[in-house]
Amino acid sequence: MSSLTYDLTLAGLSVGSAAALTGIGLIVTYRATGVLNFAHGAIAMVCAYALRQCVVEWGWPLWPAAALTLVFLAPAIGVALERFVFRPLAVLGGDPAQTLVASIGVFVLLIGGAALLWGQGARDDAPELVSADPWGQLAVVLVLAAGVGAVIRWTRFGRELRAVVDDRRLAVLGGIDADRVAAAGWAFGAFTAGLTGVLLAPYVRLDPYGLPLLVMEVVAVAVAARMRSLPVAVLVALGVGVAQSQLTRLHPAGWGGPLLQTAGANLFVVALLVAALALPRVGTRDALPRTATARVPTPPGAWIVAVVLFLLPLGFAGSDLHTSVQVPALGVVLLSLVVVTGRGGQISLGQAAYAGLGALFTALLAAGRFPGLPRLPELAALAVSVVLVAPLGLLTGWPAISRRGLALALATFAVGVGVSRFVFAQPYATSDLGLGRPAGFDGDRAYYVLELVLLFAALLATRALRGGRTGRALAAMRDHEAGASAAGVPVPSLKLQAFVAGAALAALGGGMLGMGLRAFDPGAYDPVRGLLWFAAVVVLGADSTLGALAAAALLVGLDAGARGGVAAALIGVLAVLIGRFPGGPYEAWRTATQRLRPHHTTQLTQPGATVRARLRPAPTPMARRGTPMGPTPATPGPCAGQGGPGGGRTARAEGDAAASVADAASAAGADAASVAGDAAARVAGADAAPVAGDAAAPAAGAEAAPVAGDGAAPAAKSLSARPGERVAAPPGEHLEAPAPEKPAAPPGEKPAAPGRRRAAPGGARAASPQGPSTVGSVGGGGVGRSLAGVRRSAPVVLAVRGLQARYGGFTALDGVGLDVHRGQVAAVIGPNGAGKSTLFDCLAGTLRPARGQVLLADRDITRLPAHTRTRLGIARTFQQLAVFPSLTVAENVRVGAEQGRVADPGAVDRALRLFGLDGPLRTLPAAGLPTGTLRRVELARALAGSPRVLLLDEPAAGLDSAEVAAMARVLKALAADGTALLVVEHDLDLVADLADVVHVMTAGRIVASGPPDRVLDEVGP
Repeated sequence: MSSLTYDLTLAGLSVGSAAALTGIGLIVTYRATGVLNFAHGAIAMVCAYALRQCVVEWGWPLWPAAALTLVFLAPAIGVALERFVFRPLAVLGGDPAQTLVASIGVFVLLIGGAALLWGQGARDDAPELVSADPWGQLAVVLVLAAGVGAVIRWTRFGRELRAVVDDRRLAVLGGIDADRVAAAGWAFGAFTAGLTGVLLAPYVRLDPYGLPLLVMEVVAVAVAARMRSLPVAVLVALGVGVAQSQLTRLHPAGWGGPLLQTAGANLFVVALLVAALALPRVGTRDALPRTATARVPTPPGAWIVAVVLFLLPLGFAGSDLHTSVQVPALGVVLLSLVVVTGRGGQISLGQAAYAGLGALFTALLAAGRFPGLPRLPELAALAVSVVLVAPLGLLTGWPAISRRGLALALATFAVGVGVSRFVFAQPYATSDLGLGRPAGFDGDRAYYVLELVLLFAALLATRALRGGRTGRALAAMRDHEAGASAAGVPVPSLKLQAFVAGAALAALGGGMLGMGLRAFDPGAYDPVRGLLWFAAVVVLGADSTLGALAAAALLVGLDAGARGGVAAALIGVLAVLIGRFPGGPYEAWRTATQRLRPHHTTQLTQPGATVRARLRPAPTPMARRGTPMGPTPATPGPCAGQGGPGGGRTARAEGDAAASVADAASAAGADAASVAGDAAARVAGADAAPVAGDAAAPAAGAEAAPVAGDGAAPAAKSLSARPGERVAAPPGEHLEAPAPEKPAAPPGEKPAAPGRRRAAPGGARAASPQGPSTVGSVGGGGVGRSLAGVRRSAPVVLAVRGLQARYGGFTALDGVGLDVHRGQVAAVIGPNGAGKSTLFDCLAGTLRPARGQVLLADRDITRLPAHTRTRLGIARTFQQLAVFPSLTVAENVRVGAEQGRVADPGAVDRALRLFGLDGPLRTLPAAGLPTGTLRRVELARALAGSPRVLLLDEPAAGLDSAEVAAMARVLKALAADGTALLVVEHDLDLVADLADVVHVMTAGRIVASGPPDRVLDEVGP
């Protein structure tokens, strides 16, 4: 027994050493570049094939061939990948999602290339570089781990490597050659991958699919080490390897015996599941690249061409028709990725598992072997299998609630590998299992017609999930998850719905594929296939149903009409190029055709120019002015780039909107009253200029000064009350508004110079270069001061009691307490790091405090999620714009109204008109619009939900003086209507003009509270 234990331990150390090499390479590559190299296993496979080619095919001596493979080929592959694939991504910003897709693309490309070069058959004659004695392998692993650890910890290169991983751009500014560091990391990672492949190849099946997957299964050791600790990775690898070897001696009896034996033989897969689903996660800060989120314009007539092509196989016969039968089935499977990835924005690498379960359950039900259910006809079996598999989507949907990006990719990949190893590869479930076709559809042509009907039904279901209220909610969650929660979208349940719907569609397609092949083939649903399908859908447009159908035809057609591996190689090339063409091949094609298209500019003669000038007079000053609260067209936005989507149309659309505002100015006051309430209308008065700026002023009869345009003149009353006019107050109380007066500068302080604003400590903002600030006078500061006492006596809408929040050992909030009254504007100021954003996160529900209470009226909402708080009446905006770029302006606002459960169908239109977003601007996608316009979109979305409390996190960020003044008027109208506002703002001039109460935060505590004139005097400039 002791001899057997010793032998098994040695065998386990051998396997563990190979796993430790994989872990070391993955960790070094990740620490050098921030990329989890999914292609690590594919590099190992290519190096193993290269060594075999040199030794077995060409007859080279073993050690020279090994030196060439490991010292030159493997590092060259790593350097080439860094230089031509991942360096462009890092220069463009290092989006982790794009690097993930590119890494999967390299994986698919190398597998396809190996299949083309060496064939898809398995080889068992790989040369043995090191004997089966594990001590030599273990020594290599320990030496490598110790050497790499010492270099990272104690050398200059190690410090540079850690700096590059933390912030590549900052490291470059500090004088570090980030390209050299990254290239060295990739070279070493590829060397360890090649060494792993060479050591494993003699003892496992060498084929393009098996070895890469086997290597990727041991990624658990790197995840367990949190992609940082080399000693932990080595110990975990050796421990799992030894344990897996020792478990082979167990032969349990009973029905669970085969499953336990499988678990013992695949302990690294179990470790992968535990590491991906239970251990602390890595890489949580990303979303899908634009390829998955952008709406790819469908070329004219594309659907007609697609219909013709899908009907064309009805005229085929023989093997051509038999091959074509696979296309609609695979199309349904890929439509599941359109729902989960394209519309829901969730990375899912395990859809092949659900497709395989659909095929397996259909076969078991049709054969009468499914436990507890009788034998069913094939069509009924297919329908029941979809119902059975759909709830299993929770296997990947549940981890998606708390995971994003790389962490979610690992979790879904682990589920796919687990299903493949523990279900598909088990003889007790799949032995002697056939699968027929439904009665009446046995022939290929008849079955193809049935598939087209089912594909059409799947297309209708997918389109239903992409449109309407659910589609807008999914798009909002995909574009900006935090913003979607703030708009009232139930993000956790919506993620579960997306994964359940995706599992159902994948099961339908998998069952169709199995019936088309007349058998259940586990290899057709291998996890590697899942990676290939994911890459194909992403590069061809994940949010495009037409792209999914094109991907299905491409994958089936290329592999059937050419040598196996062509489709994988092509998809791999497209995925590798995703960094250079984020919009996929469609965008690359349009860019190339636009550049090749000749551009002819017509030059007018002098008489022709004179005639055109007479026929097209110069625009009036009113026509030159911008939209309400909007910036000039030259103002760049965070979503805008030179030539970005919508960029060319934005200026024209905003000009049209400015002209239409003047025509609708007489109705704008009524719209403002409808949105802000009757009290706001009384404050605005008949002479008010309702947020429309100067273009609306003449039609409204207001005495307003320009808010935008050439030369900001002194601002007028706007929404302030006239002398002697009654203004809004709580029921039973009335106030007479005093004459507007300009706020005086605090004692001992000079009045603010034109064009400058005071800023809170730690939050200074550059003055707008466009003219003098009008914030201090627009909106009737005197009215705000006179209403302050009344607002404090109003009921408390939002209360905070003893709020504490911690990040690790750091206390961000320490006993914070404040009240926000109905109709009151409360401001929170303080230096950066004071805890203001953390306070907002606790109030909005995105962060659960360690202690304390958050009360909405008399209800404790401390433990309620963000979307529930939004539906109860708490709306929020963000310092960094939270808009949904793939939705139009009107759809953005509609999300706020729908998720806020506003029953009034006109709420969206009124919010759009109030913020000057109606007209042609409403139909433009948010991507590419200027910052000021996007800020208005975010405010309109929050307002469309009719909130009781409005949380504004630096609402003036990115706006000029005119925009800030117009925004202040709207906020005052909302407060006058009874809405409670809590504002975090660094602009003290805006705070002085807007707020009734100011709270000063420092080090997580409120250190001062009171009226703005007193508190701001104490804070100082």
